[in-house]
Amino acid sequence: MNKGNVKALLPIGIFLVLYLGLGITFEYILKIPMGFYNIPIVVSFLAALLVACIQNPSLKFDDKLEIMAKGVGEKNIMTMILIFLTAGIFVGVVGRSSAESVAYFLLSIIPPQFAVLVLFVVSCFVSLAMGTSVGTITLITPIAVAVASGSGFDTALCIGSVMSGAMFGDNLSFISDTTIAACNGQGCQMKDKFRENFGIALPAALVTLAIIFFKTLGADMGDTMVHEYNLIQIIPYILVLIGGIIGINVFVVLLIGIVSGSVIMLATGATEATALLSNMGSGASSMFETTMVAILVSAICALIHEYGGFAALLHGIKRIFKGRKAGQLGIGLLVGAMDIATANNTVAIVMANPIAREMAEEYEVSPRKTASLLDTFSCIFQGIIPYGAQMLVAISAAAELGVELSAFDIIPNLFYPYMLLISSLVFIFVVPAKNRHK
Repeated sequence: MNKGNVKALLPIGIFLVLYLGLGITFEYILKIPMGFYNIPIVVSFLAALLVACIQNPSLKFDDKLEIMAKGVGEKNIMTMILIFLTAGIFVGVVGRSSAESVAYFLLSIIPPQFAVLVLFVVSCFVSLAMGTSVGTITLITPIAVAVASGSGFDTALCIGSVMSGAMFGDNLSFISDTTIAACNGQGCQMKDKFRENFGIALPAALVTLAIIFFKTLGADMGDTMVHEYNLIQIIPYILVLIGGIIGINVFVVLLIGIVSGSVIMLATGATEATALLSNMGSGASSMFETTMVAILVSAICALIHEYGGFAALLHGIKRIFKGRKAGQLGIGLLVGAMDIATANNTVAIVMANPIAREMAEEYEVSPRKTASLLDTFSCIFQGIIPYGAQMLVAISAAAELGVELSAFDIIPNLFYPYMLLISSLVFIFVVPAKNRHK
């Protein structure tokens, strides 16, 4: 058995020391707000790439450039980058005002004793439609604080429900960075990954609804919330969701969303033509960091693979995880460890993709199952770590409204990530495997 070269993994270690080490220092020692996200992740990966280029001096630098170019130019990587940019344009066109409309519409027609359930369901839908958990939390957290203030529900419970719903959509959305990264990294169709993933996520979501229902049962209520809303603007989101589920090509789906969104936003007067073009540019630009990370990680991983780093990692994993079921857990824990280190589930998936692909071949796990494992476990860990963007944004949004909470007030109320972990383990170790080679 090829034991590989452990030293080839040094670039990953350098990145983790720079990003995780400085992030912890900024966030918890220097007490800098959102300190973890003041660390330039692109610069950290550039430093790791420099180390990878310095390694193995017997290989000429021109040869290393050729290896990196092949890694970056791989079909799945190019497809991923193009989808990132197109999805960014779509979100830039349709905006995010429709999210509040969905929330206020449901809160206006559903009895106030079910307000926390509504927050969870709305967050599920909004994140599923928008493809971003952070964006969903930014939009819905102020509504959650208002619901808590007006109804008497615990604020931490309301915000925890919003975060839980946001992670549901982040895990399943066709335009989520994590879905794009996992599917293209493993070479599977998004519809196949969605179907694989939905069977795991739905039971977790239903159990979460039951927990919230019983936890809020019998609480003293305030008045129903009444706000203006415009449901026409959610049509592009629904079209993208339906198109993705029935299996239309992702570029066609996003084009439909962009065109329909442009027509609706202009027809309703929500935006002007010049502003619409500007929003398209801003949406594409918002994907710059994610795109650069994908490029840099692809280059680094190509060199690590050439040097024998992935062979060493796979050798170590095979000594610990024996058998197909344990191998699936190993894939999940691999991306979970990457997420704990980077506090970014998309980056974690991009980093884990190459070794996960080799593990999938070794353990005979299908590409769609591997993509599902990567996306699911990264969302589980990202949803509960106290220094993740989701948690920090939620705390910051609440603080702006005069509500002071810590991450450890909210963590006990993050029911969905916990249920998703249990559901994932059940599907790995209990439910019979099907279509393992598809």
